[in-house]
Amino acid sequence: MTTAKLPHKPSFWLACLPIALTFAVLGVQLFYFKNFTPHIPLAIGVAVTALIGWLRGYRWHDMEDGIMHVVRLGLQSVGILIIVGMIIGIWIASGTVPYLITLGLSLISPELFLAASVLICAVVSVSLGTSWGTTGTVGLALMGIGNGFDIPMYWTAGAVVSGAFFGDKMSPLSDTTNLAPAVTGVDLFAHIRNMLPTTIPAMLIALVIYLVAGFSLIGDQQVDFARINTIIGGLEQHFELSWTLLLPLLVTIGLALKKMPALPTLFAGALLGLATAMLSQGVGLQQAFEFMFSGYQIDTGVREIDALLNRGGIQSMTWVITLMLVALAFGGVLERTGCLEVIVEKILSRSNSFGAMQSSAIATSAMTNVIGGDPYLSIALPGRMFAPAYKAKGYSALNLSRATEEGGTLISPLIPWNAGGAVVITALGLGIAEGNTINLLYIPLAFACWLSPLIGMAYGYLGWFSPRLSAEEAARPEKAGSPATQAWAK
Repeated sequence: MTTAKLPHKPSFWLACLPIALTFAVLGVQLFYFKNFTPHIPLAIGVAVTALIGWLRGYRWHDMEDGIMHVVRLGLQSVGILIIVGMIIGIWIASGTVPYLITLGLSLISPELFLAASVLICAVVSVSLGTSWGTTGTVGLALMGIGNGFDIPMYWTAGAVVSGAFFGDKMSPLSDTTNLAPAVTGVDLFAHIRNMLPTTIPAMLIALVIYLVAGFSLIGDQQVDFARINTIIGGLEQHFELSWTLLLPLLVTIGLALKKMPALPTLFAGALLGLATAMLSQGVGLQQAFEFMFSGYQIDTGVREIDALLNRGGIQSMTWVITLMLVALAFGGVLERTGCLEVIVEKILSRSNSFGAMQSSAIATSAMTNVIGGDPYLSIALPGRMFAPAYKAKGYSALNLSRATEEGGTLISPLIPWNAGGAVVITALGLGIAEGNTINLLYIPLAFACWLSPLIGMAYGYLGWFSPRLSAEEAARPEKAGSPATQAWAK
């Protein structure tokens, strides 16, 4: 009787090999071919990882189960992306987005625009509990306002991302904000309170930078009010604009505040947009369906308006959805074959202090964002693996839940092939897929997103705002974690 070959974990360098090869192919695609379509490099990464797993004794059906498990984790995100695409198309057709643009161009000072964008997106995102929905609606309107003020679009995108993902991180309605404490076993509101010491300084620093940048970008140059008036006039000519067009946005925020689940809340917003488009703009039902599926189309004769408004629809999200599915498959096969666990083992073996452990948790979440392509995986995986290590060190899991949010939620939009980054690029019309890679400058300009993790790492080494293990936490049954963290804890 023959026994099946037992799988063996890869060595550290073998575990890194599929990741290194994938990034090499991504680099060729981006810098040599000047084309940003990471789907095929990531698919090659899946194949290479599966081959390594097969050579180490893993059966294909086991690896396939790992892929399907992680893909299933991302299905809610796929649903959100589909509805966000519908909302973008129909909220433009309804006049909601055009009205927000005209309102902003009329009321916001050009010098204060970037700082105002951060605050507006933060408030809306905290209210809605979704950074993706905020980016695709209010963020899109702010891109139009910034265009009217002649502010480079990557500056506006950086401000939108900072505000939207800050709000997502701090909202009790956000799925990632609920996932992090659920995985680590801490109270939701204790988790949110524990994020304030890193989030508030990061946002204040970002606000100061955006204020300085706003005055610097405008400087002594005269704002082209003729151009602004042309944009406002073009919108007023093609849309019936009034405050009632804000109802889809206000009702959606209201439903979110009543703690309605994300999918029905956003879908209600899409249906309200459809009704508003028909009643306020005279759009026919079939045409409204087309806008929700294929995106809004208009020819106003004003280049800035056409470039901004011709977007949205479910089809506009197919690039993001297919990218997300391939990235999730890559993360799933890396996890199932033990590659991620081996890399985490190596990281933990060098984490001798609490500061090093906190930095390692943040870095692992960020790394999972890079190679796994999904913010949910970047929170769930480190949250499971690091929990026993925090308990062994005598530190509260609140530190771990904060670390996974900083490396997961906040880093997600800074990785172009991650679900968060792909949503930002698509919804804001940054044109990365068409080769306009200069707009990747939004990544370093999303100050709040990368300042918060750095502040969190500094606190870990300084021992500031790093709660110790409570008696209640110490009495809880220990989470399984990974063999690496269990061995490290002993």
